[in-house]
Amino acid sequence: MDKKYTGVYVVVCTPFDEQGKLDELALRRHIRWLVDECKVHGIIPCGSTGEFAFLSEQERKQVVAITVDEVHRQLPVIAGSAACATAEVIAYSRYYQDLGVDGVMVVPSYYGHLSQDELYYHYSTIAKNVALPVIVYNNPGTSGSDILPATVARLAEIDNIVALKESAGIMQRIVDINLLAGDKIEVLCGCDTLALEMFAMGVVGWIAAPANVAARQCVRLYELMVEQQDYPRAWEYYRQVRPLFDLFENSGQYVALAKAGLEMLGRPLGQPRKPLLPASPELRARLQTLLDSMPSPC
Repeated sequence: MDKKYTGVYVVVCTPFDEQGKLDELALRRHIRWLVDECKVHGIIPCGSTGEFAFLSEQERKQVVAITVDEVHRQLPVIAGSAACATAEVIAYSRYYQDLGVDGVMVVPSYYGHLSQDELYYHYSTIAKNVALPVIVYNNPGTSGSDILPATVARLAEIDNIVALKESAGIMQRIVDINLLAGDKIEVLCGCDTLALEMFAMGVVGWIAAPANVAARQCVRLYELMVEQQDYPRAWEYYRQVRPLFDLFENSGQYVALAKAGLEMLGRPLGQPRKPLLPASPELRARLQTLLDSMPSPC
């Protein structure tokens, strides 16, 4: 299978102004920086780090429309279209399709602890009603539902279910999915603390929350490991950036960290939307130390 989703895809933060409203200019600036200066490979609006669950329907549509316009076909745009109800996911996906996105990414219904049959029905129904590539997003930590490899293999039989963002943090899953589904679905890294390991297993795409603040470092790791296949240098680089990924992955406060980090870099996007809170002073101090010790992206 020719793998389509190669490189670093950033799940972009959604900026808010001092009144808590969507800040279009800040979103456009953030995207331009990621595309032009950081050289990322794809943009994902309305993902978990984009606080999609705390946006109104109109805001979600605005964020995707702004992103498509600003990226202007320079890179793929994969829009997060998750919702609790299957019909709602389809409605969002069709709207984004009309805007010109290149695909949609869907985390399971985040209320209900769905069975494997319910998960299969959810995704197969979405795929059959949307003329777009669908990326299944397995994140049991946030959704409460774990899409098991056998279900992934069933979904892989559907033509426009093309990839799986795997965030369960279980390396065995990569082997199990490959054994069951072969080359019918592309596995993407969704666990930042396993990026190097997944690259070593043949994964070539990484959907990354820390890339909001360390995009160039994420891209550099991808270049060393995937493009140049220089494992010793990639490992040494990974050792230096891994503590930042640990903080994002294990603190449970990736939105607060992304926005605090961007503020520290002089690229503020406002505060997280309630009920999410800003990073605590202790967390900010740990983040500042890690950002100060980031290796050069070169």
